[in-house]
Amino acid sequence: MSVLTVPTPGSSLRWLAADSWTIARRDLVHWVRNPAVIVSSVTFPVMFVLLFGFVFGSAITVPGGGDYREFLMPGMFAQAMVNGAAATVAVVAADQARGVTDRFRSMPVSRGAFLIGRSIADLNNSVLDLAVLMGCGLLVGWVTRTGPLETLAAVALLLLLRFAMIWVGIFLGLVVTQEAAGLAWAPLFPLTMVANTFVAPEQMPGWLGAVADWNPLSATVGAIRVLFGNAGAVTSATASWPAQHALFLAIAWPVLIVAVFLPLAVRRYRAVSR
Repeated sequence: MSVLTVPTPGSSLRWLAADSWTIARRDLVHWVRNPAVIVSSVTFPVMFVLLFGFVFGSAITVPGGGDYREFLMPGMFAQAMVNGAAATVAVVAADQARGVTDRFRSMPVSRGAFLIGRSIADLNNSVLDLAVLMGCGLLVGWVTRTGPLETLAAVALLLLLRFAMIWVGIFLGLVVTQEAAGLAWAPLFPLTMVANTFVAPEQMPGWLGAVADWNPLSATVGAIRVLFGNAGAVTSATASWPAQHALFLAIAWPVLIVAVFLPLAVRRYRAVSR
């Protein structure tokens, strides 16, 4: 006589964690075995640092004074975290086109493991991207002028932004075709440019500066400039409300994005090939 085993909450969580790590490890192995992806993900932001830092930087002034490359690097860190969503879209769309997503759905795998594993793998990749970019920043003159706790808080905000964009990427990757996924960078480009990434919003036309102020990317950039103690950190009481509350918005925006796109990604994943 067989005994029906009812999974407990603890065993279900262990099952989810084990399956999620297995899928994350599979994604990380694929990433390591494809060095072209690693090189391209690192090369693009490094080229932007050199282009803006040494070519255009001499023509741009920093509000309140200071070195432009020091002003630039926090923006480059945040831009890299946002642009990583394009890679997430491409990988998820490719898995779906090759039938990998359907195979995982047909296997005795915890239902949320595929999505959680993907997010873990992408977040790990982003840590390496950020480390390389910070190393590049140190070489061109960027420094953090605060203590280790503030620096770690700034890195945490950057990874929080990346985590939010992972869920945007997963959802879009489940929606678009593999061919369309190659254009995922197109909507990200204006998002990263119309922000305080390269110039301060007050140096833009009034309406464009207002858009840049409320850009979620601007909140993270503004907050980490303060935490790093870098040039361009907003401390004036006459600054716009988003600029004065950048730290709050740097947490609120990613949390809101996750709250919207994580359920959408889960719903879409459940509907795939149904």
